[in-house]
Parts: sequence; structure tokens; C-alpha cells
Amino acid sequence: MASGEETIVIAGAGSIGCYAGGCLALAGRSVILLARPRVEAALRQEGLRVTDLEGRDRTIKPDALVVTADPAAALPKADTILVTVKSGVTQEMAALIAAHARPDAVVVSLQNGVDNADRLRAMLPARRVLAGMVPFNVVQSPDGEMPLRVHRASDGTVMIEDGEGGLAALLGVDGFAVETHADMKAVLWGKLLMNLNNALVALSGLPLADELADRRWRLILAGQIDEALVAMKASRIEPARIAGLRPALLPKVLRLPDWLFKLLARRMLAIDPEARSSMWDDLQRGRATEIDDLQGAIQRLAEKAGTPAPLVVRIMTLVRKAEQEKRGSPGLAPGAVTAGMVV
Repeated sequence: MASGEETIVIAGAGSIGCYAGGCLALAGRSVILLARPRVEAALRQEGLRVTDLEGRDRTIKPDALVVTADPAAALPKADTILVTVKSGVTQEMAALIAAHARPDAVVVSLQNGVDNADRLRAMLPARRVLAGMVPFNVVQSPDGEMPLRVHRASDGTVMIEDGEGGLAALLGVDGFAVETHADMKAVLWGKLLMNLNNALVALSGLPLADELADRRWRLILAGQIDEALVAMKASRIEPARIAGLRPALLPKVLRLPDWLFKLLARRMLAIDPEARSSMWDDLQRGRATEIDDLQGAIQRLAEKAGTPAPLVVRIMTLVRKAEQEKRGSPGLAPGAVTAGMVV
């Protein structure tokens, strides 16, 4: 693939999509951002500011961005489509791709959860669909801040499924490192284990670094991971390493005293102080969360395997309650989350 000739469409320019598209545009790639009308209006008005944990602070002027809310205007031009929508609208985006994109366009899922690439493949059977994984957290500026800013608040390398020559070189740019991986199933299940923490950030309202630094919250995360690992083992799923650790060791590390955890888990705690989770952001904005594709994936796996997952189910119940109430994060304490349970 020759980067100067390929057009990349970001199918769902929210936080992750704007960050990926911004980095690619800054590197000279041909990028079209397919965004919701609110984001489209903000980008057309003042452009896009892209910042990160390492201190980069770059701005793209409005006239240097190609952005639209019309799938019919963006998707037919795509050589590569990066799907960055929330899991709940994967099938909707797949239908738009089927209706408007060229048959030879390569589709890459850069979404949370473990089965979005499979959902895309089911609806796009004649197309090349690749799984991908974004390991880092991106924070979007509050409504009204101009220019709209997307800030990468943790680090890591984006992984994409091997098999499409030149794609990693096309997508890998300054601030957005990309590598291929031969076993994306393991990578996605490994990431899901840590993504079980998204709900705890959402329920607590705490910044991610503060929440992870508190052993009471880590005990809840460790308990969920224990349940997930039992279900995975029963299902013969082997998740990839997380932050350099074998998954089986992760609950043990999370249960360490605060002082020892901070000493041994520096890589896990290399997070910008402002970082929270996308699920927290969804609650704040009154939107549906991805709870069904995170904790829900573990619940379904456990039910199929016949293994218990009461803590995962409890977290799901609390997040769904917060979704229904539409009051943002409920600001729960750890004891309120685990009331009546042994963690």
C-alpha cells in the first residue's frame, strides 16, 4: 500500500476515531472523518487539537480536515475503513459499509469487545475484515471547548490482524503506533480483562489513576478477572499478556497492598491524571454504554461454560441502573458496589 494514494475513512469519529484520524492526517495521510453532526460542526468551526501523554500538542485547522456526517459522501472513497463506533452500533455501521463502500475496501475494527470483527464479517461476507485492538485511553474535551481536543492519556501500540501487506505501515504514524499480530483472539480477550475496569471508573466517577491506586477498587477488578479467567479456561480461551503479565498473575498483582502495587505496576499506572473510561463518558453524556460487550461477554461465556460470575453480573446491574437514571456517574463507594458480596 502506498500511503500517498490510499484514502482512509474513520467510520465513527468520536474520541478514538478523532485521535486516530487526527494523527493520520497530521502525518500526511488522506483521511475522511465520518462523524456525528455535533462533532462535524465542531471540527468545521475550529478544527481538531490532538494531544498525548508524551507531550505532543498539535492542531489541525478546519480547512485541513475532511469531515462529513454523510456516509454516502465518505464511504465510497475509502480504500481502508477504520471502524471506531461503539459496539452497540456495529451492525448499523456494517449496513452503511455494505450500502456505500467499494467491495475492495479493507475494513478494520478498532473497537472494544471481542466479537465486533465477527459481526462485521457476518454482514460483509465478501469483504476483507480485520480485527484490531486499541490499548490506550483517549479523553475528549467537554462540550463547548474549542477546538475539540482528543487526548491520548495512556500508552500502547495498536494491534491489527496480520494478513494485509503494508497496512501497518500505512496506519502507523507519529503518536499512533501500529503492529500486526497473528493471534488477535488472544489479544482481544486479554484486553477485555482490563476493560472490566471501565465500569468501575464509570460507577465511581474517579479518574482512572486514582481508582487503580485504591486497593478496594482493585479487589473488585481482581474478583471480576478471576470469574473471567475461570470461564475462559473452561472455554479453552487463552488471553494474551496484559502489561507484560501473564493473565493468571493479574489478580494477584491487583490484590497487593497499595504501596507494593505502585512499586511493581508502574507500567499499568502510566496514565494521565485526567484519564477516565469511555463508559464514564457515556454515563455523563446520557448515552448507552458498552457494558453488554464487556461484562456482558464474560456473563455469556460463563453461562455457556457453566461457571459462576456473580460479581460481573452485579457490576452489569449497577451500570444498567445508572444508564436508566441518566444522571451521570452515580459516584459509588467500593462498599456500595459489593454490598452483601464477598470479594
